[in-house]
Amino acid sequence: MFGLAGKLTIQPEYQRNYIYADGKRDVAVIDSLLKGYPLGLIYFNKVDETKLEVLDGQQRITSFGRFVMGKFAIMDSNDMQQYFNGLSNDQKKIILESKILVYECMGTESEIKQWFKTINTVGVPLNDQELLNAIYSGPFVTAGKAEFSNTQNANIQKWSAYVKGSANRQDFWQRALEWVSKSDVDKYMSKHRHDKGISGVKVYFTTVIDWVEGLFLSIEKEMCGLDWGRLYEAYHSNSYNPANVDMQVKKLYGDPYVKNRKGVYEYILGESIDSKLLDIRIFNEADSRSSYAKQTAEATQSERSNCSHCFLGHDANKSKIWSFSEMEADHVAAWSKGGATDASNCEMLCKTHNRAKGNH
Repeated sequence: MFGLAGKLTIQPEYQRNYIYADGKRDVAVIDSLLKGYPLGLIYFNKVDETKLEVLDGQQRITSFGRFVMGKFAIMDSNDMQQYFNGLSNDQKKIILESKILVYECMGTESEIKQWFKTINTVGVPLNDQELLNAIYSGPFVTAGKAEFSNTQNANIQKWSAYVKGSANRQDFWQRALEWVSKSDVDKYMSKHRHDKGISGVKVYFTTVIDWVEGLFLSIEKEMCGLDWGRLYEAYHSNSYNPANVDMQVKKLYGDPYVKNRKGVYEYILGESIDSKLLDIRIFNEADSRSSYAKQTAEATQSERSNCSHCFLGHDANKSKIWSFSEMEADHVAAWSKGGATDASNCEMLCKTHNRAKGNH
């Protein structure tokens, strides 16, 4: 995007995508012009005598240009939509002849980018990826934004099932970089800054998405936002039957004891071993105290520990009576093996034995 007969670059590589197209902030810019309100300072970076670029004010300038080009409408005093061409001549004149205050800045590339970061700490702050785009601007960032921050990319809808966020705010680009760099995005961008393309990022991101799509046949809302890059690295070399995986997902989704559905996917990938991922519903206070009272009464009468595992052991705790606070409720028959979370399947164990028991 350019202005001033090509002299002004409105969206340099280090700038974020346009994010004001929400029917509120873009409209507010035009309303401010019509009411004579100041738009605030605009900063240009003076690259040389023939070239300027917008350092701060891109969103406001773009909103102005989009309105004049008929891309959106404002509401008039009668609550009617009005595009630029429908305004009265005096209103058009106000908009086209409004004066804005512009500061021209000069400096080295690093100084300009540091200033860019500083002046963007107010308003809608830059997120981490937008700041990294500014720091490592160049052909690599340009190619990455063209692929992953392009709202017209037909793959965005597909990616949105697994990646949370907005293309405009660089979320898909950030996730792709996190996955390929194993979360060391800063170092990866520094290394590849001058690359002409992003083939490595694109291939890896596509491979991960295709792996998830081929393995999990049903798309569930809890899949969005999981760290699929990490899961791919940990489990992609394992062999799975997608039909069986789908059956396991449906079974766990229908289990009333599973509290964390987001953990279902890693639980299945990890061969259904780590039930902590599922945050299985625990026994309630009444069931726990009832089991404790029964076990303690029986243990006291038999002069043995109220923890069955201690009694079966060979140490000094064989006859120890633990307090309620020193014990935890556990499944007699493990949940992973079909045991229910109800009073009939509850037993109290000392904390040491309970935490060592796992799913066995």
